[in-house]
Amino acid sequence: AFAKRMNMFLYDCWYVVGWRDRVQPGELVKATVLNQSLVLYRGSDHRLTAMADRCPHRLAPLSLGRVEGDALRCMYHGIKFGCDGRCIEVPGQDRVPGAMRVRTYPVAEHGCWIWVWMGDPEKADLRLLPPGLIGNDDPEWVVSGGQMDYQANYELINDNLLDLSHISFVHAKTLARHSLQWGETRPQIQELKRGVSVERWLVSDPVPVHIAEDPDVRLDRWTYYEFLVPGIFLLTSRYYPVGTAERIGFRTPEADPLFQNMTQQAVTPVTATTSIYYYTCGHRMRDTRPGRIEQQLASIEKAFAEDRTIIEAQQRVIQQSPGEEMVATTNDGAVMRFRRIMSRLIKEQELGEPREQVLP
Repeated sequence: AFAKRMNMFLYDCWYVVGWRDRVQPGELVKATVLNQSLVLYRGSDHRLTAMADRCPHRLAPLSLGRVEGDALRCMYHGIKFGCDGRCIEVPGQDRVPGAMRVRTYPVAEHGCWIWVWMGDPEKADLRLLPPGLIGNDDPEWVVSGGQMDYQANYELINDNLLDLSHISFVHAKTLARHSLQWGETRPQIQELKRGVSVERWLVSDPVPVHIAEDPDVRLDRWTYYEFLVPGIFLLTSRYYPVGTAERIGFRTPEADPLFQNMTQQAVTPVTATTSIYYYTCGHRMRDTRPGRIEQQLASIEKAFAEDRTIIEAQQRVIQQSPGEEMVATTNDGAVMRFRRIMSRLIKEQELGEPREQVLP
């Protein structure tokens, strides 16, 4: 039953824990991931440090401390820690106890986000960060984003992103604009090394509101996304004149589209029943006009609120009936494949399997 899996986490992977531009030098930023409290800060060289948010002396939160150069001082009794977690000063005594040490975590900056490796630091591999992320400093794209708190298990949010047939119903008046094609078509699914890819055409479909306000404007829309461990959703949408999909035999398009947009999303488990949903959206710079990115962001945020309403209600039902099983449909192909990948990686983690070799 799903309720039995809610406390199962994959530690040996990268999780988004915040926005790069929101951790400024000298500031302390708190984050909670997989039930673990962290504190983030930038040292004098602007380099990020992520460490456990607790001083080993009296277990006071280091997030109430003070950044001093590259070090962090606990402001309960003044004990100071280097960016590697080692204690470098105990006020009033010369000897530093060997056990006076704070756990640190591998940290990376990639795309718009800060990523932390929550498992074995010896297995942290930058090549496992999702490739090709578009940041808000990319000159070819206009990008915006935000985040949303969920009172729900992370896997329910993953499932929602892996099965976009819900768009025709949950987002009937927003993203779908009353089109049933998301629910009635079946995508092509391919299994990747650490995720799945999903590709589909929507034929003569109403375009999103940020492309045209008029719901009668229709184009052929090709969508492709990769959903990667532990919950990274990278979607590209390209729009072509009606008839394009049929003309090329519903294959992957190579021609330059009339319009192209994207969204990048990351699901981060906080606890077994709470999560944070990070997201960006954007379109090509050459497709922009005044107010378009604001309209695009407002549109998806309205839809994300619709998602949250039903997913949080789903979480409440699961907690009220923990023994119930979910019954799959043919739309669940990507969901089931990704769940198997996550289950395999969690099992390997528990068994202490050798580090996976990742080719560049």
